Amino acid sequence: MHNSILYSEPLIRKDFTFPVSKDLTFNRNTQPNKTRISMQKGGSDSDGREFKSAEEMWREQVGEDQSKKTEWYREGVGYWEGVEASTDGVLGGFGHVSDADVRDSEAFLNGLLSELLPNAANSQRHLVALDCGSGIGRVTKNLLIRYFNEVDLLEPVSHFLETARESLAPENQMVSDMHKATNFFCVPLQEFTPEAGRYDIIWVQWCIGHLTDDDFVSFFTRAKVGLKPGGLFVLKENIARNGFVLDKEDRSITRSDLYFKELFRQCGLHLYKIKDQKGWPQELFAVKIYALTTELPKKVHRTRSKVQANRPAIIK
Repeated sequence: MHNSILYSEPLIRKDFTFPVSKDLTFNRNTQPNKTRISMQKGGSDSDGREFKSAEEMWREQVGEDQSKKTEWYREGVGYWEGVEASTDGVLGGFGHVSDADVRDSEAFLNGLLSELLPNAANSQRHLVALDCGSGIGRVTKNLLIRYFNEVDLLEPVSHFLETARESLAPENQMVSDMHKATNFFCVPLQEFTPEAGRYDIIWVQWCIGHLTDDDFVSFFTRAKVGLKPGGLFVLKENIARNGFVLDKEDRSITRSDLYFKELFRQCGLHLYKIKDQKGWPQELFAVKIYALTTELPKKVHRTRSKVQANRPAIIK
């Protein structure tokens, strides 16, 4: 996937970009057993080692020493710098899931645009998106550029970004002249601050796992400034069953749904809508798409989600 589960669009956790993004990640049997979630709860790493809490894991991985954090990010980008700039590369060998990923993302995006930006359908609003962890531009090319007049790409892995620039050149596009890839930022998420008030949607897929908790909160806090009034974030990520799973190879963490929701709270973001990715290979982590707003959703949306929350859930 475009932002892999890793950084650059990691599907298998190798499609995101954080340094690049990883898209999905293997659902290894290293996930903690019946561990409660949240940052105070336990998790494990890709070698099967267990941690009592996320705090313990982060203390070991980055501590309070800036050099250790720098090394964490350097190794993450370094991993993706060794990956081929192709759909199969950024998706960790699972390029065949790209169609299912785009299909579910498009359905989710259509709902958001009709509910939150209804005037967009009549071309009454110039729509601009930011693709974070854009990798080779897979998500931009197959989805975002068809709905947004301008798309900016943010990717720290230079050969991925150059592939995206070539792929998205006007002569290689099938979309109207009114839709284009505008800016290509070769910058990691943790160092990026968007232009104020530029974006209707900031799309973050398969790359946020490369950020530490502190940098996760810091990124979204800074990025809020980049949203237009009524704009929102879309986060699409791999989900751990419980707690978290640390991937030592690409320096990324797969968080549980509860872990994410606690971080959203710390960022001052509100959950507008959530959707499970369908048609996903069982050997991969489950994937969720979150729509997040900077203001509390209107009462009608809060009521709707409350009703849904009371419906019987399918136990997998």
